[in-house]
Amino acid sequence: MGGATAAVITDPAAQVELSVVVPAYNEEQRLAPTLDAIRAHLGDSCAWELIVVDDGSGDGTVRVAREAAAGDPRISVVVSETNRGKGHALRLGVLASYGRRVLVTDADLATPIEELDHLAKAMTEGETAAAIGSRARPGARIEVHQSRLRETLGRMGNRLIRAVAVPGIHDTQCGFKLFDGDKARAAFADARLDGWGIDVEILQFFRRRGWPVAEVPVRWSHQEGSKVGAADYGKVLWELGRLKARAVRRVDLVLGALYLLSTVLLYKNLWGDLGRSYLSDSMQDQNQWEWFFAVTADNVAHLRDPLFTTVQNFPDGVNLMGNTPMLGLSVPFAPITLAFGPTLTWALVLTLGMAATAYAWYWLFARRVTENRWAAGLGGALAAFAPPMISHANAHPNFCVLFMIPLIIDRALRLCEGRAIRRDGLVLGLFTTYQIFLGEEVLLLAALGMALFALSYALARRDVARAAIRPLAQGMAYAVGVCLVLVAYPLYRQFAGAQSYHSVLHGDSAGNSPLALIEFAGRSLWGDDTTADRLALNRTEQNAFYGWPLVALAFALVVRLWRRPLVKALAFTGVAAAVLSLGQKIRIPYTDVVFTGPWKLFAHKPLFESVIEGRVAMICAPALGALIALGAGRLALGRTRVIRAAGFTAIALALLPIVPTSFPTNARPEVPEFISSGMWKKYVGPGESLVPVPLPDPGSAEALHWQSSTGLGFSVPGGYFNGPWGPDRIGIYGASPRWTSNLFGDIRSGKPIPDIGTDWQNQARADLAYWHAGVLVLAPQPQAPQLYETVSRLLGGKPGTKVGGVWIWDVSQVR
Repeated sequence: MGGATAAVITDPAAQVELSVVVPAYNEEQRLAPTLDAIRAHLGDSCAWELIVVDDGSGDGTVRVAREAAAGDPRISVVVSETNRGKGHALRLGVLASYGRRVLVTDADLATPIEELDHLAKAMTEGETAAAIGSRARPGARIEVHQSRLRETLGRMGNRLIRAVAVPGIHDTQCGFKLFDGDKARAAFADARLDGWGIDVEILQFFRRRGWPVAEVPVRWSHQEGSKVGAADYGKVLWELGRLKARAVRRVDLVLGALYLLSTVLLYKNLWGDLGRSYLSDSMQDQNQWEWFFAVTADNVAHLRDPLFTTVQNFPDGVNLMGNTPMLGLSVPFAPITLAFGPTLTWALVLTLGMAATAYAWYWLFARRVTENRWAAGLGGALAAFAPPMISHANAHPNFCVLFMIPLIIDRALRLCEGRAIRRDGLVLGLFTTYQIFLGEEVLLLAALGMALFALSYALARRDVARAAIRPLAQGMAYAVGVCLVLVAYPLYRQFAGAQSYHSVLHGDSAGNSPLALIEFAGRSLWGDDTTADRLALNRTEQNAFYGWPLVALAFALVVRLWRRPLVKALAFTGVAAAVLSLGQKIRIPYTDVVFTGPWKLFAHKPLFESVIEGRVAMICAPALGALIALGAGRLALGRTRVIRAAGFTAIALALLPIVPTSFPTNARPEVPEFISSGMWKKYVGPGESLVPVPLPDPGSAEALHWQSSTGLGFSVPGGYFNGPWGPDRIGIYGASPRWTSNLFGDIRSGKPIPDIGTDWQNQARADLAYWHAGVLVLAPQPQAPQLYETVSRLLGGKPGTKVGGVWIWDVSQVR
């Protein structure tokens, strides 16, 4: 028994109906009355044994126990040489028992022994594996209360335990529990905790094995001299953490490490030189996202409004809620951004976020699709690293950091099961709220995908659908209620606040070509940039490109597993999403035939009108991931080695072509000394802006890097963001155009300098006044001479001054 000695009097050959285990530590004064009460209640009702486990007491506990044992052969004593805790004592006692049922009770009998009858009745009538005393269920009676502090700590601890360990059990810590004997011995043999957390560990073991547990209301009275102190509640939480760590399987750790290694390899060039590396395919998005992270951190540090700023697009400002700053991550990452700069935050969010997304999909597939965790891991990798996700991983963390989506899907499925409707509904509302602060368009696409899946599954399993309607509706009411309360004000600011807009229109040709669904992405092993560029809007919008081998494998799996309702639903969801992604107009490849696509039904509906329809094909990634996980799991159970080898070879050949390659980077331009050294401060007064030439816009946003890398000390007009244009507040990318900003943009693009006369100069003066310009700054760039001449003419021939590596014009007096 590992350091314990036992004097077991019960004859192991006899059939013991009930074993009562009493852990005792320094219980010299209370133990004898407790043992007498137990003996008196049990009497000759059945064959029983009573096991007292001394946990290294320093008083006469052992003497009292042995005196009782000397007078009754049904009492035995187990002695631990050192005090190791209640969990250790219970483990010794239960493993020394022989009873068909085992009762564990505290030495103070806070729950009277007479309550055993209620537990036994509940076990018999409910055919459960255990019946546990509860002080939290209706019908329980607290005859003597603990102190207010201890009761508060107990309630808080129980809520946390329910949330993370054994949901549904309201009181895990009541020291009065009746178990099936064999199951109890199996559970305690597996247990590792020595302290108060043993109750949670045992109940968690029963739940893992699917053994039902009944929670029975009991009488309970606080006993003076209790060994449970306030600090012990903290110890329970510590042991709860150990339990969660122990519950992690080796495969979980291995897959998590592989996902993280994969994302590190994807971004190895970025991590190689964070100070200067710029993702080549991100266009201007890396500058934009680093600025989002920087401005959020600055708002947090100075307790400013996190939903609005005038640092960009001065003086009108930017509605941050109407953009994608991912407040759900940029806010908690603010300390890192402030300490180490936004580029590190950018790299961390992408690297950790994609790994977390893969793990979340793996977790969902392991719970809902296949019992084979390696197969689920393969499906999770496909869902997270599919070509559309890799394309967005160059520039759009809001479209590739999707770890909340599997959690939302799982919680919705729990609602359909109807076990804990209110709890699951409230949790779904909280999850949805958090996802809104990570990415709203992704949430909309996820909802569309879930609706397609639900519709097709309901058609395949009408009985399941009918049973799920009521709990799902009730739970959704809870979810919508809590979500609306939390996001009502942010959404009001987004859609009706300053610089809000109605929609961002992308035209009627933003859908995928049918060829894009079977071609290979530019940054995959079999990919070709020329082909992919021809079929996509740009390299961050390669929203399909699953490759014909994967499409063929998916078709074969659907045919082979068609009888399964899950496969029918996955197939419908994937095909429907692929067709919708073709857009409002579908052109048959290699012909001039064009017909109206089903996206036409959504194109002008609220919210959907801002969606780039090609992105709907991203829904196919988790559908394919689930299908591959299911197929791989079935293959692992194959009867012959030949079939398994052939099947896994087919999966490997289908996935190998779309394996992504590391993202290329290039050196970003150096921040001019005029900016980095703070020379600009001499020229930009309070309420004034620094005007880059040309103004930052979606095509050239290096000025945002000037801001984010130097602490956002100055504001700039223009910028790269979503904002309103015109009286109808139509959404556009960048600031509302002005004559002077358009002129600078034209010159940058290579157009000739127009004949600049008084009208142009007056307009420039008006624009500079509108921008509250303090200084114009022209950094080295391809069209710098032409831009220099343009600025000089607009300012009536005023020459620029070379300061800190740039040309500047002090215009605070000109306007």
